[in-house]
Amino acid sequence: MNKKPRLGEFLRTRRAQLQPADVGLPDFGERRRVPGLRRDELAQLAGVGLSYYTRLEQGSSLNASPEVLEALARALGLDEVERAHLHDLAGAPRRTTTRRRPAPERIGDATRQLVDALGDTPAIVLGRRSDVLAWNRTGHALFAGHLDPLIPEQPDLRPNMARLVFLDTHTRDLFVDWPKKARNVVGKLRLAAGRHPDDPRLASLIGELTMKSPEFATMWAEHGVRKWALAEYRMHHPVVGRMELNLQSLNVPQEEGQRIVVATAGSDTASAAALSLLARLDTLTVPSTDPAGGAEATEVTKTAERRPTVTNSPR
Repeated sequence: MNKKPRLGEFLRTRRAQLQPADVGLPDFGERRRVPGLRRDELAQLAGVGLSYYTRLEQGSSLNASPEVLEALARALGLDEVERAHLHDLAGAPRRTTTRRRPAPERIGDATRQLVDALGDTPAIVLGRRSDVLAWNRTGHALFAGHLDPLIPEQPDLRPNMARLVFLDTHTRDLFVDWPKKARNVVGKLRLAAGRHPDDPRLASLIGELTMKSPEFATMWAEHGVRKWALAEYRMHHPVVGRMELNLQSLNVPQEEGQRIVVATAGSDTASAAALSLLARLDTLTVPSTDPAGGAEATEVTKTAERRPTVTNSPR
C-alpha cells in the first residue's frame, strides 16, 4: 500500500466533507463544481501555498513538516485519532526492499496468563489485522461459538474479526448495533493501514472485504479512523439471548497492535445473569453458518446436560 495516493485520498475526502460555513468562510450561494471546500480555501485556512497543498493531494510531495500537518489538521477539524492517522500517512517512505511474507503474530506468555486470570470473564486477543490470536472459553462462547475453539492456535486458519463482522451471518446477527460495530472495525483497520502500509496480509484483507462487502467498501471510502478503548453494544446471543455489554480494549504493551477485548455487564442485571449462564454452560450448540473467518463452520457440542436458554426482553 503506497502512502502517496492514500495521503491524497484522505485529504480529499476530509476536504469534501467540509462546507464553507463549517470553517467560518462566507457562502455566497454560488454553485460549486466540487463538493466541500476548494483546495485554495483549505490552503488559505492552513496557511500553506496552494501549489504545495495541491502536490500533497496529488501525491507528488510527501515531505510535509509536522508543523504543516498540524496546520492542515486544524483546518480540517481533525480529532486526536485522525490527526495521528494523518501523520502516519505522511511519514517518510520506507526503503524499497523485497517484501517477505510477515511471520504469523503470536501472543506472549504474560498475555496468555492475563487471559487465563480473567477466568469466566469473556476475553479474546486480537492482532493488528484483527486476527483472533487467542480466546478463553467464555470469550469463544460469546463471540464465535460456531467455530472450532482451537482454531486460533492454527495461524493459517485463524478467524479474523473484521472478516467475521462483515461476511459471517452469525457474527452479524450477534451485534444488534451492527452498524456501530462495523464502523469501529473499519476505523481500526484504517489506523492499522496507516501504521503498516507495507503489510501484504493487511492489504489482502482490505481488498477482499472491499470486493465482497459493499458496506465495507462504502465505509472504507469515508476514510474514518477510530481508536476506541470502551464501547457499549447491544448483543443477541443465540443461546443466552439479549445482552447489553461493555467491550473494553486493552493494549498489550509488549506487542505492537495487539489488544485484549474483554466483555462485562453491569452488576445485578439481566445481562450479567446471561453472561454467568454462558460461563456455566457445559453444552453449547450454535447453528452452523459460513464463518468467513478462515475456518470451516463447526458445531461445538460438549457432552453434559443441556441447560435452558435465557431470553432477555429487548430494551
